[in-house]
Amino acid sequence: MDARDDASTVEQAAEAFAAEVAYWREVRGLSKRELARRMGFDPSYVSHVESGRHKPTEDFARRAEDILNAGKALWKRWLDFEAAKARTAPSAAPPPPRRAEQPYATGSAIVVEHDAAHLDYDGRQYRLTMRRLLRNTGSEPITRYLIRISVDRYPGEPERSNAHYRVHPLTWDELALTATCRGEEMRWQAKHDRDAFKEVWLVFENDQGRYPLYPGESVWIEYAYSVGDEKWGRWFQRAVRLPTEHLEVELAFPAELDPTVWGTETSMTAEAAPLRTAPVRRDEDGVRVFSWSTSTPALHARYRLEWRFRTRPERDTSQREFR
Repeated sequence: MDARDDASTVEQAAEAFAAEVAYWREVRGLSKRELARRMGFDPSYVSHVESGRHKPTEDFARRAEDILNAGKALWKRWLDFEAAKARTAPSAAPPPPRRAEQPYATGSAIVVEHDAAHLDYDGRQYRLTMRRLLRNTGSEPITRYLIRISVDRYPGEPERSNAHYRVHPLTWDELALTATCRGEEMRWQAKHDRDAFKEVWLVFENDQGRYPLYPGESVWIEYAYSVGDEKWGRWFQRAVRLPTEHLEVELAFPAELDPTVWGTETSMTAEAAPLRTAPVRRDEDGVRVFSWSTSTPALHARYRLEWRFRTRPERDTSQREFR
């Protein structure tokens, strides 16, 4: 690897850290200014880190991990950044090994060959079905897969939103989460359980046995859950957190609501811009369906589809984001 490759790796690690900070900040419903205040930094400092103008420091990583309670995700990104920097200094003594929480087994690596989201709305409740074709490109079996669910009733008003979810939290009963793989039911285990945010391990096993994803194998998994429209409003966002080859989203609404849909995309290096291709609309049996897809999306890119119902008065909206 030459010096340019090393520099690229350092930049990529810094971007990954910045994307992780932005993700957890949004999950916790904090503005950049408010997070900086809680961390004891200048109001603009978080913005500088997220935009790449400032590189992360150990002090920043520790404070962000503490305030955002990210389950060591931020700390791992910091260690990755430090390791990338160390590789650019061949004359320096190698740093001592440091252990960090790993989301998957050491030696494993997941590529998402196909990612398909289908969102149904019946006028009161949303039901999301996710289908993913996963490929293990590593050297060790994969025994579990992490999913995230987060909602935000009042985007841009974190205190108001947090107050809402303290009274009206997401519950496991309402989510009615189900998951399957190879036609078999998958067990699931809650990793984080908060009023407006859930993290869940989908486990490749059930009462009949275990079926890990072995190196070189690909397998479809499917999972689904429900959220009432008083908690999940009129936009749906996909964040690309693993290498992905194809991503598609399908939204299905009652045609009588006369829905209209539009979208934006953002990345680590660009502000929000309209989707490069428009969602495609079709009507079938009283349902209006909007489809959108893209190939080889950039890592850490975010794609948001928004909608409104032209025959229904606008009500309070909420945010739903899946990762």
